[in-house]
Amino acid sequence: MSIRESGGAGQAASMAATGRVIAARGAVVDVDFAGDALPPIDTAMFIAAPDGRQPILAEVQAHVSDTVVRALALQSTAGIARGTLAHSTGLPIEVPVGPLTLGRLFDVSGTVRDSGAPLPRDVERRAIHRAPPALAAQRGATRLFATGIKMIDLLTPLAHGGKAAMFGGAGVGKTVLVMELIHAMAEQHSGISVFAGVGERSREGHEMLADMRSSGVLPRAVLVYGQMNEPPGARWRVPLTALTIAEYFRDEHHQNVLLLMDNVFRFVQAGAEVSGLLGRMPSRVGYQPTLASEVAALQERIASVGETAVTAIEAVYVPADDFTDPAVTTISSHVDSMVVLSRAQAAEGMYPAIDPIASTSVLLDPLVVGDEHADVANAVRRVIEHQRELQDVIALLGIEELGADDRRIVKRARRLQRFLTQPFSVTEAFSGQPGRSVALTDTIAGCKAILDGECDEWQESSLYMIGALDEARAKETRGTQTGAAAAAV
Repeated sequence: MSIRESGGAGQAASMAATGRVIAARGAVVDVDFAGDALPPIDTAMFIAAPDGRQPILAEVQAHVSDTVVRALALQSTAGIARGTLAHSTGLPIEVPVGPLTLGRLFDVSGTVRDSGAPLPRDVERRAIHRAPPALAAQRGATRLFATGIKMIDLLTPLAHGGKAAMFGGAGVGKTVLVMELIHAMAEQHSGISVFAGVGERSREGHEMLADMRSSGVLPRAVLVYGQMNEPPGARWRVPLTALTIAEYFRDEHHQNVLLLMDNVFRFVQAGAEVSGLLGRMPSRVGYQPTLASEVAALQERIASVGETAVTAIEAVYVPADDFTDPAVTTISSHVDSMVVLSRAQAAEGMYPAIDPIASTSVLLDPLVVGDEHADVANAVRRVIEHQRELQDVIALLGIEELGADDRRIVKRARRLQRFLTQPFSVTEAFSGQPGRSVALTDTIAGCKAILDGECDEWQESSLYMIGALDEARAKETRGTQTGAAAAAV
């Protein structure tokens, strides 16, 4: 809770101070407050900008001496000179929250960036630095969050009020999955979506805004961007801005919120840049020594409180496809569901390119999802894993050299992999195929039918990029009829 919220506006005024810039090195600025009390860590500060521009927002990061603080600028420091006035507010950075933020796009400081009308001056604001909910107030997340995506709902079920991460290298479909989940939230759950674009390209930001406008999702969503061309401080703090907006809807309006972050690795990367700028000694693989505590400070605030929840779905870039990278392992320790995207799956055209073996979820337990769901999911994994074990033999000798049982397993594994693909609404403009949303019961029934051998004689293509199994059955019937007609001719 900020000083202003706790009724301490007078105290904040007494903590406000004015100093002068004595050094500026890129995004790091040293300010001397000789004669005034030093502002606390994480206090917002405004530095007068040259040429009459808006003051530059900075945040206190360290006390260098009895009179000097080191601050991190969240905007460009071009043109700042020694002796420039800097005013400390005595408060953390505060951003607008509430219904007026819906349908709008903000930067890290809460400034509107969608070329629309500015928010009223009296809009409610909250500090971006807040303690996580008390453990006693938190509620366990065991209710399933239906996405309509077969692979996720079956093998890596998401928790309503939990945290899920999508790990993958460049170009395997993380952003497409995140956008499809925004559609699912708007259409199936009628909830609020808050999207944090962390270190994204400007093009991706424009595309996301245009897609959300055209699909009608934007009026129930808030977009917050700290993009790739902005200073590291903006990319480092933008997840906290988005989380603060999400917490307000959860706590004050008692609404369920879907928080989407793309990309959390860029948050860690920005923290490493900030750490280097502040002169800290690097740790493993060059990451900041505070990596674990920074990720924990963000992740621990994502929680269910009472009857409402913040459900987080985070895209995580895996550098060089190395899943042992310290950033990846640190983030994965905080999530309930790990959706691992595979470059090999993408190369085979199996979209969504989710690896069914490497992906896991703590919710895939008979006590949570039921015996049937758990049994079918484990059977699907066993069959696909057995097929992978036989890949080398098939490549060297051919499938004909396998025993009858192994041939049958390989045949069913290939059909399962194709059945678990599906077209997305967000890719309809490129693929020409309308998106499919599949109920969990239909997914389980379809996988069960394939495992039981009902589809052994079907064409594999009948199962590729479809919704429920009935659609494949119809394609197979049409194909049989066409073949019979051709034979008659």
